[in-house]
Formats: sequence, structure tokens, C-alpha cells
Amino acid sequence: TLKELSEKGAKVVVLAHQGRPGDPDFIPLKQHAERLGEFLGKPVKYVDDLYGEKAKQAIKELKSGEILVLENTRTYSEERKSKTPKEHAESEFIKELAPLADLFVNDAFSAAHRSHASVVGFTAVLPSVAGRIMERELKALTQVLESPEKPCVFILGGAKADDSLKISEYVLKNEIADYILTGGITGHLFLVATGVDLGKPNMELLEKQKVLELVPGIKDLMSKHPGKIKVPVDVAVEVEGKRKELSVKDLPTEYPIFDIGTETIKEYSQIIKNAKSIVISGPPGVYEREEFMKGTKGILESVAESKAFSLVGGGHTVAAVQELGLSDKMSYISTAGGALIEFLMGSKLPAVVALEEAAKKK
Repeated sequence: TLKELSEKGAKVVVLAHQGRPGDPDFIPLKQHAERLGEFLGKPVKYVDDLYGEKAKQAIKELKSGEILVLENTRTYSEERKSKTPKEHAESEFIKELAPLADLFVNDAFSAAHRSHASVVGFTAVLPSVAGRIMERELKALTQVLESPEKPCVFILGGAKADDSLKISEYVLKNEIADYILTGGITGHLFLVATGVDLGKPNMELLEKQKVLELVPGIKDLMSKHPGKIKVPVDVAVEVEGKRKELSVKDLPTEYPIFDIGTETIKEYSQIIKNAKSIVISGPPGVYEREEFMKGTKGILESVAESKAFSLVGGGHTVAAVQELGLSDKMSYISTAGGALIEFLMGSKLPAVVALEEAAKKK
């Protein structure tokens, strides 16, 4: 997006955030500007000011095709308050910067679920458009949610079982997904909902994460959509540092479960093979440890080999895809975490709504 704008002769001012106040990764964007310059093969300017005189002067001095990165937007105390675009537009930050711009481009799909000042404020006062990444993300996600080729399979793993449940409810109720394959903590919880006792260490973990209260909702969902939600048929536990596989029939176990087992991989891979659309969010096992990488590797390789449209999302899943060298075999890899989850639950994203509203004003 930046390259395209700069090559067309625009004077480009970049707003971005990094970390949250108080966090170790809450740092100025100077090195981001330098890194950006390396990517673009041209110097990128930086000013350690967001909307004061220094920043405004630097913007006014920009020449055609030049790019300037402003200070971390989260240094502004009001940035992270959730307000409407109109309310944010009344802030000092927007009032100082908006008059210097002709167009607002939002390319931060990964922040689209936040109604923050820099995300929605400018849309109330400037002509506003989506950047290329925002456009790509929305096209890929809309394809999956509005008109997926069938059968459509959702593979939900990872630790965020409450998100997985909300996504499952939305995509089953709206007949988007034909099957949901569960793994990770999500899989554990769905197994518990079918009446399986996973054994002390595993039940304690679910209790500690306060996710057992989701079980009644899962039972309800499974009874409303019989046969649509698949749970693991075998699991891998750690016994003295080694992987050992157990059939679900042989549970409970005194050992911690860290992955899905070989039979589950086979069963899930068969469903993946027949799919025409696939969404995967969350790894099915603790892939960071070599002996428990098998489930994640098996499932991701099946998705990579399939001819279906495949959408990969979530930080850990994307990292696993990259680690396995499968990135180019996936149809679309999403840059977003929270925004993707919200979108898959059917929630409206504030940044997208703000852009739609701005488009009506043209």
C-alpha cells in the first residue's frame, strides 16, 4: 500500500501503534521507520512527535513520493478509548492532523475490531478508503463467510475455547460450516461435553482456565447440529518426556494431553481432503515441542495438499505454517488475530463500519 501510494507521488504519513503503555514492547517507531525503508528500498522519515508542532512541520515539509512515520499512536492517552468516529474526530489528535491530509487510508485489518482514535476518527472528517491489505483480508474472509464452496470445514484448535465456541455457534447456525474439527484446548473441552473424563491434570487445567462453564453451551450446540462437530478419537500424552498415544476410550489419564493422536489425524485428513473451503484457526497440539508437533503438522499438511480454498488465521497457526514451510500452499494467510476472530463470529468490525459510513458521504 505504501509503495503504491509513494510511487504514485503521494506524500504519505504513516500512523501505527506498537505495544501498550507499560508493556516492554511499547516503544517509539524509529526502528520501524528504518525497517520500512529497507523493505521499500528508499529512506523513510521519522519524527518523534504525533500531532504537535514538530509532527505538523515534518508533514508540511514532505515532498511528493516521500514517506513519514509519526510517533507510536498509543503515546496519545485518548487513542485506546472506544468511542464513535464522530466522538474521536473531536479530539485534539484528529483536529490537529486531519486538516493536513486529503485522504485517510486504513490498512490495519488487524486493528479493525478496535474503535480507537487512529482507526476510526479520521473517517468522520476525511474521504476514507481501505488499503490493499484491508481489501485482501475482507475479500478472503467474505468469500468464506458469505459464499463458501461446499463442503466447508472449520478447524478450531488453540487455547481460546470460548472464541472457538462462538465461532462454531455462528458458522453452524448460519449454515456456513458443514463440519467443525476440534483440537487443542478446544478439543479437550468438546470431549468433556461428550461425557469424557480426561483425567486429573487435564481437568485441572480446564478448571484453572475457567472454561468448564462453557460445557453446557457446547452440549447444546452438539445436540442442535448432530454429526457436524468432530472431536478427537485419540490423544497424545507425555509420559516421562516421551509421546504416548491413547484412545479416547482409554481415558481418563494421569498424564497431560498435548496433541491429537494418529487416528484423529487420519479421520480429520479425510474430511479435509473432501472439503472445498477450509478455515483453520488455532493449532491442534503443542506444536512448539517436537514430540507434539505431529497433529499440527499432519493437519496443516492435509490442508496444504487439498485443492480447497484455505484460510489460515491466528498467530500460532500462522507461525506453525511458516515453520513447516507451507505458506505458499495456503490460499490466504490472515494478518489478524482478534479482528479475524470477531469477523468469524459474525461481529461487525468498527473500522470496516467506519469506512462504509465514510463511503456513503462521497
